[in-house]
Amino acid sequence: MEKLISIGYDAEFFLIDSGATDFNSLTKQLKEKNYDGVVIGNGIRSMKANFILFEQIINLVHASAPKAKIIFNSLPTDTDEAVKRWL
Repeated sequence: MEKLISIGYDAEFFLIDSGATDFNSLTKQLKEKNYDGVVIGNGIRSMKANFILFEQIINLVHASAPKAKIIFNSLPTDTDEAVKRWL
């Protein structure tokens, strides 16, 4: 987050808890602003047990922020590079 902000992005954070994610809160956050992009971290995507959660998040982002690019990082440390690819 700090790195994205330091290079000029207006970044916000939403923690996804694989056990108790409040999709209503995520939907609300995505609809409150016009986001250019949404990063979905590798921690959600890489775990087989999170397959359904990942699918739910993709569909929620698509429905709630349809103009936002969906962006994937490999590690938290390369999020800025992932964002730069699309924005």
